Amino acid sequence: MDSFTQIVLGAAVGEAALGRRVGNKAMLYGAIAGTIPDLDVLSGYFVDTVTALEIHRGLTHSLLFSVLGGLLFGWLVSLWEKRANWKQWSWLFFLGFITHSWLDAHTSWGTQIFWPFGYQISFRNIFVIDPLYTIPFAVFLWLAWRSPAGSIKRLRYNWWGIGISSAYMLLTIILKFVTYDKFIKALEQQNITYTSVQTKPSPMNTILWTANVETEDAFLIGDYSFFDTEPIVFYSHPKNHELLSDLKDNKDVQRLIKVTENKYTVSEKQGDLYLNDLRFGMISVRQDGDKYAFSFLLKPTEDGVLITEEVKDREDAKKMMSDLWNRLLGKQI
Repeated sequence: MDSFTQIVLGAAVGEAALGRRVGNKAMLYGAIAGTIPDLDVLSGYFVDTVTALEIHRGLTHSLLFSVLGGLLFGWLVSLWEKRANWKQWSWLFFLGFITHSWLDAHTSWGTQIFWPFGYQISFRNIFVIDPLYTIPFAVFLWLAWRSPAGSIKRLRYNWWGIGISSAYMLLTIILKFVTYDKFIKALEQQNITYTSVQTKPSPMNTILWTANVETEDAFLIGDYSFFDTEPIVFYSHPKNHELLSDLKDNKDVQRLIKVTENKYTVSEKQGDLYLNDLRFGMISVRQDGDKYAFSFLLKPTEDGVLITEEVKDREDAKKMMSDLWNRLLGKQI
């Protein structure tokens, strides 16, 4: 999830863990704990594109880090914060780290909770930014912060925030099952043979959902809004894996393919070869275009293959956001 949401969650968890003992400092250190795992993005300044993708939501989002990092940061804070002992501070940091990772596991990117074993957990039931999850949570956290430390009112506000956000998360899981059933029935009605189906919500809402359907030679992308009155339409995106030719044997290309969980297509633009990560779909409300949320340029060099992420066009993102409201209300774009 986005940084602000993780700060809110971390602060609320910190308050639940040590609020009665240390007051507002529990929220402060909880917010810090909710931020630390995402510092892995800094690796992008020091390593190549593929390595940065492998690192993201890896070690710092793992159960191992939650335990060892919790003990380390708990011990460090206990050196100057004496109102709680190192075990209590370690518990706060452990909860901050593990809830951060668990929240990220519900997004499309997922998280490697069981790192270094490489198993990625991704439930894909909430977008990385969802106001309906974050705003009520933040309001109740603010109310708790304004209440006297250790008071019943403060305790209730904090748990109301945790409870409402958790209830919404449960609702997104239910909606995922409902929409998944809609997509499966549409595939059956259209006599489409498929090997797998992945569904996810569109940006910042859980009304409009997208399905990524894998077939033998292509991925079919379709969307469904709860306000739709027309049948679901699936648009074909040919895999074109044969375009990789000898590049497919390159170790860095193989690593990138592994990152995509084999959900990728290959396209050619102006003589350049691109590998598109289909897990995140299009950077457009329309599902029949060629602008993907994550696309990587493969440039052969004397030493192998240079892999760089295609820079996103802000105008594409602006258009997507302007079209999103109409599409989620059931209008075809």
